[in-house]
Amino acid sequence: RVWCQVCGVPDHAVDLIAASRAADSMYTEWRRMHRTGLRREQVARRSLYERTQLFKVYVSTVMPGLIQTPAYANALMSAITTFQGTPDDVEAAVRARMERNRVLRSVNHQFVMLLEESVLRYRIGDAEVMAGQLGHVLNLIPLPNVRLGIIPFSASQRDMWTLEAFTAFDDARVHVELLSAQVTVTAPGEVVIYLRAFERLTALAVYGAQARALISDAISALG
Repeated sequence: RVWCQVCGVPDHAVDLIAASRAADSMYTEWRRMHRTGLRREQVARRSLYERTQLFKVYVSTVMPGLIQTPAYANALMSAITTFQGTPDDVEAAVRARMERNRVLRSVNHQFVMLLEESVLRYRIGDAEVMAGQLGHVLNLIPLPNVRLGIIPFSASQRDMWTLEAFTAFDDARVHVELLSAQVTVTAPGEVVIYLRAFERLTALAVYGAQARALISDAISALG
């Protein structure tokens, strides 16, 4: 803080302090995180999920982990394990994820989830797995603590482009998922950028009956 004051930029202190504190965990390679398999990560994140009251989730490729069915999670985690060449503990990891995901049913947690329509169409697992997953998403729409929006392919005047998946925890911390690593953002100046993007994406999404219609169309397209 003193250094920023001396340099005449006191407003930079908060971001620099946050970046310094998070330096060791800011960029974590998946292969390092998954060196003993996928289960460890699911268990490690449980406390963060339990203490978070407001989740904001955006995805453009696969279903958010919070709303995955066991079959969908198994198919996805099996693909990740094969691609990364890490130890195969998929069955245990799926059980740990389902245990962690109990927060979705808690009235003490609020969830705002935005899915690009492409997520409904990309097939993870076979048609049966996808049908079960999409049916599960339909059942989540009425939950009072969940606001689920779908950004349709037909969204007009799009002023926010498709982004990498990210989750904001209580508007104070953001996890960004890259192919090779997870980026943890805690500097307030950076967090606000993701929150601003999320708000713009929220305006592009459809909800309720319109969202259900898109999900139902995706189910029908499975044949």
